[in-house]
Amino acid sequence: MSALSAEEAFLAYEAVRHRLPPVAARAGGFRRAATLEELAEDFDVFLLDAFGVLNIGESAIPGTPERIAALQAAGKRVLIVSNAAGTSHAALMEKYARLGYRFAPEDVITSRATLLAGLNGQRGLHWGLMATRSTGLADLEGLNLTYLEEEPGPYAEVDGFLMIGAAAWTDARQALLEAALEERPRPVLVGNPDIVAPRESGFSAEPGHFAHRLADRTRIAPRFFGKPFTNIFERAFARLGPVDRSRVLMVGDSLHTDILGAQGAGVASALIAHWGFFSGQDVEAAIARSGIVPDYLVDRP
Repeated sequence: MSALSAEEAFLAYEAVRHRLPPVAARAGGFRRAATLEELAEDFDVFLLDAFGVLNIGESAIPGTPERIAALQAAGKRVLIVSNAAGTSHAALMEKYARLGYRFAPEDVITSRATLLAGLNGQRGLHWGLMATRSTGLADLEGLNLTYLEEEPGPYAEVDGFLMIGAAAWTDARQALLEAALEERPRPVLVGNPDIVAPRESGFSAEPGHFAHRLADRTRIAPRFFGKPFTNIFERAFARLGPVDRSRVLMVGDSLHTDILGAQGAGVASALIAHWGFFSGQDVEAAIARSGIVPDYLVDRP
């Protein structure tokens, strides 16, 4: 499908609020900051979204690699917490290094790994896979997987569905999936709850877009792994160990994933105003419309 506009993306998230965690009650508005440097003294741990905070598409946000390096040099714990389900962990590490970031592999927490951890006793099932063949199956070894493409047979045969990457997904494939679920309901696990992701030329439709669409049209309630749901934050805190959550800041560019997720996890949040989702948009109007209020509004990372 063609790229969505910012307004279309915002309205898509608002339309599925009944499936997202509730807004946490909080008093007061947000504080402003120019960059994360102004917040360094107030927090010991920075949880960073990737798209819209570290990079836009395949390009680093100018000045951000240096900013993150300065936080790390100051002794701050800096983790990526990303709904990057469509790419293997090794490929992500190569990408971040190429963009100028230096993270330990265990400090990159993804919804892909969160979904895999959530399979538990379901690993033996035969899964139909929404993913892009060119990204490969690294991290998914040991699972019984069949790609979902144009052939209708697998949609009827598999025991459940994993939705992790939408770059190659089409309306025709979506129709096959919805018809198969109407015929025989089965588990649907979503490794990327994002409805959209900011790219160089607009917003791409992500697995969450198609998961909510099938939930609207079938009897299926998908299980989501990643922001804004707490399962991905639980993995981050398992990595961090004992930590004072009042000294933890989640930094993201999306109200409905990053900020809402931070509220559910009981940590402070900072919304990036001029890059990513709200680049060129009236971010304060969006905060008022949604009722999702960050603790900080930061011009740029």
